[in-house]
Amino acid sequence: MNHKLAVCAVIGSVLGAPAASAEHGHGGLDECLAAASAIKDGWYNKLEYLTVTPAGVRTYEIEIQDPDGVQWELMCNVESATIYEVEREVKDPSDPLFKKTAKVDEETARNAALAIYPGTAVHTEYEIEANGAAAYEFDIAGRKGATFKVEVDAATGNITEVAVEKWDIGRETDEH
Repeated sequence: MNHKLAVCAVIGSVLGAPAASAEHGHGGLDECLAAASAIKDGWYNKLEYLTVTPAGVRTYEIEIQDPDGVQWELMCNVESATIYEVEREVKDPSDPLFKKTAKVDEETARNAALAIYPGTAVHTEYEIEANGAAAYEFDIAGRKGATFKVEVDAATGNITEVAVEKWDIGRETDEH
């Protein structure tokens, strides 16, 4: 069984029967996985259900590792089952693709995120946007168990995207 099928089987068993409703993030999952697979070949590593603010867009963040070992994040709108964002992850801020446009160091970016979303930064990702821009993404464990995903532009230090993580399945390749 290939990795995609195995992860789909696990995701399906965790999410439950067809009676699962979209309000819990289960609607459109098959369609979103198919849309992501049509864009990037590889193996699913992680699936997250998010509410992206301020519009409240219900989103699946699908993480795929391609055959070359490159990590990709694809954002899929739950209602329309369309991919609206594709980002490439790099291992650290010293990667040439990241350094090319980054002007803000990680600590400054983290402090900007924590100033607006107090808590503990529990995970950091280094992303390359579709336009080549570098961004930090911080997972911040906030009060009352909420996890915020805060994206900070590595060139300007501005917060460019915020999402509230509702649940996730799987893990990043660098998580232990």
